[in-house]
Amino acid sequence: MTNASRATGTPIPADLAARRAPQAEARRHCGCFPDRLRMRRLFPSTAPDPASKPDGSVLPMSGDIPLIELDDRRVDGPGSGRVHREGPDRPWRALPRIRPAAEPESREAAAVTTGRARRGLAVAAGVGALLFVACGADAPEAGSFTAVSWGGAYSRAVEKAFYRPFEEATGVAIGREDYNGGLAQIRTQVDTGRVHWDVVSVQLYDTLLACDEGLLEILPDDLLAPAADGTPASEDFYPGTVTECGVGDVFYSTVYAYHPDGFPGEKPATIEDFFDLDRFPGRRGMRRTPEVNLEFALMADGVPPEQVYDTLATDQGLARAFAKLDTVKDQVVWWEAGAQPPQMLADAEVVMSTAYNGRIFNAQVVENQPFVIVWDGQVLDWGQLAIPSGAPNLDLALDFLRFVTSPEPMAQLSGYIAYSPVRRSALSLVSTHLELGIDMLPHLPTSPRNAAGALPMNGRFWAENLEELSERFSAWLAR
Repeated sequence: MTNASRATGTPIPADLAARRAPQAEARRHCGCFPDRLRMRRLFPSTAPDPASKPDGSVLPMSGDIPLIELDDRRVDGPGSGRVHREGPDRPWRALPRIRPAAEPESREAAAVTTGRARRGLAVAAGVGALLFVACGADAPEAGSFTAVSWGGAYSRAVEKAFYRPFEEATGVAIGREDYNGGLAQIRTQVDTGRVHWDVVSVQLYDTLLACDEGLLEILPDDLLAPAADGTPASEDFYPGTVTECGVGDVFYSTVYAYHPDGFPGEKPATIEDFFDLDRFPGRRGMRRTPEVNLEFALMADGVPPEQVYDTLATDQGLARAFAKLDTVKDQVVWWEAGAQPPQMLADAEVVMSTAYNGRIFNAQVVENQPFVIVWDGQVLDWGQLAIPSGAPNLDLALDFLRFVTSPEPMAQLSGYIAYSPVRRSALSLVSTHLELGIDMLPHLPTSPRNAAGALPMNGRFWAENLEELSERFSAWLAR
């Protein structure tokens, strides 16, 4: 089912090279970045890369899950993978360190509950101030650019952890937009030459696919800031979270959650229970996409997490997944936006629903909803930030990426929503919710208790098979 034209090392088509030529020329004129259309693989090793396929393409996080050690805030994870490097190609300047962005009216009230987290971030910022990219030694003129995110609780967290601190530190104005994901809008903008988005939150498989199609800028290999102690970004980011056209910002999970009022007796506890209408009757919410649903179906049918993608790569495995989905199809309410599952649960439209873990956390702690997350069978994924090809404010977009993918802003994001940082050094800065004082580490998808039995998303599988499986999924829905 793979698409050979997307394999690593395939010559770049003439139309794709032409599409990227203006951006390459602008970079040469600026003197900021190397002139290239493909990023070279760095830090070569004589040993096989465990996160790579034989053809050299990357399978991000194909089997290993970074785990948080709750007792001493340490992080255990695999070694380095495909990464970018810091280097002297481009001069960097220090920005003022950032503070947690509390609502003005809540700062005094939050001072006590957030003191520990603020002190931790301040110490880290004092060790190494945030750096960001600039084309010359002088500060750039203030300008504006457009950033696009997922909406809802996630956008509110990004507002406080990313947008406001960057605006305060630089004087640059950020235009905010939300979307539901996918490549349709990016593809339309790039293909028509009317690009108005500058930075977009994207799912990993969309980044890989869009990069192969020339829809995204290839990021400079010296973009990412080191950790506060000088650890290179290549060692600080988890393997697979940085790709040619995207840089990771969070780990998140698709889980399922239920409203306890729907189950006065026995409670759902496993991924198998989500598909068990006899023991746990009622309507279910599921996202209207094949990704994650097919994985859930196979795990509920007894396939071990480590065998899911090998099984999905066969006709028999796909048939098995759709057959399992058939068992609940008549009881499914399909959702498309991440804000919908908490609302459907609150309205008793469904008794349980798949959802993003951060959205359920927000409903639990901010809206006081009694929802319960079932972590068994969670699909662990990581979001990325990317720049559409031909973005009108490329330099400001790169400035923003370097700023917000530094450890301190990542830690702040985890202080507002239960998503894990993708940098090792950022995890040591995460403590409590920056407004409510709740210990955040037990709520993160990479905590040991939550990660037991998790399936890391295989972004390359979906980049290569999304179109075909989406067509099959749509046909299945229509039956």
